[in-house]
Amino acid sequence: MLERSGGGGSVYTNVSKSRFSDIELLVPPLPEQRAIAATLGALDDKIELNRKMNATLEAMARALFRDWFVDFGPTRAKMEARAPYLSPDLWSLFPNRLDAEGKPEGWEVRSVYDFANVVYGAPFASKQFNTDSAGIPLIRIRDLATHEPGVWTEEVHPKGHLIEPGDIVVGMDGEFRLHVWKGAPAWLNQRVCHFEPRPGVPTAFLAEALIEPLAFFERGKVGTTVIHLGKGDIDTFRLLHPGTELLSAFGEIARSLIDATVKNATESRTLAQTRDLLLPRLMSGELRVADINSEEAEHA
Repeated sequence: MLERSGGGGSVYTNVSKSRFSDIELLVPPLPEQRAIAATLGALDDKIELNRKMNATLEAMARALFRDWFVDFGPTRAKMEARAPYLSPDLWSLFPNRLDAEGKPEGWEVRSVYDFANVVYGAPFASKQFNTDSAGIPLIRIRDLATHEPGVWTEEVHPKGHLIEPGDIVVGMDGEFRLHVWKGAPAWLNQRVCHFEPRPGVPTAFLAEALIEPLAFFERGKVGTTVIHLGKGDIDTFRLLHPGTELLSAFGEIARSLIDATVKNATESRTLAQTRDLLLPRLMSGELRVADINSEEAEHA
């Protein structure tokens, strides 16, 4: 069925199967098709490589956090007189034993507000949303999984809070999943909150430490139709504080891992946009692979 414009609006016309053989399409020569496939395939391969690299980097940060601050690996190793597996300066930062509560001596359980300020999204007017990239993108709950906002707004809300790449954002309805934002700078919409680390608290530490409290409340609210996370819930969050020196040491190691994931995601987004821009121009013949290669050579 084909659509064509008529005086009173759109008019639909049926096309019989036999007519399809009369339709002519402009197709590049086979060598050019192969060159196009190779060029676009290289972009897809790099995007996939970045995805796998990010999965590895995030797993490394999570494993380090778990060993130090969940399993208390270095402290337990000291108690069992096992050989150190960290550098001497790091090894010396861990207590020699666990206390009566089962945590390393000297470590304290503190309120989440000792680690972070919590900023809640503003109620931007939906009637001012647009999909024409006018204004600034807006992070809604549905955008957290993809890190790609679907709407923009030109509204400047008095309580507007701008999220930058690398910030910690959490959806407060449906599921309470934490994300280190890897999209472009964007406003924070209502029912999404930002855990902003206090000075001296590494983003990677805070992100990992919040996963279990968020999961605890999500598990506890499964019986309701739609689960909601409220300020009253967040007020009860308690995190284990290992001391400023260990926080700093963890941050020095994990910062590069988190920064790399944001960089990789940004690169992948640019590569995807480039691929989507090139495909129709290459297929139409407006642009040839040879032109791209010569342009790259000029800028090399």
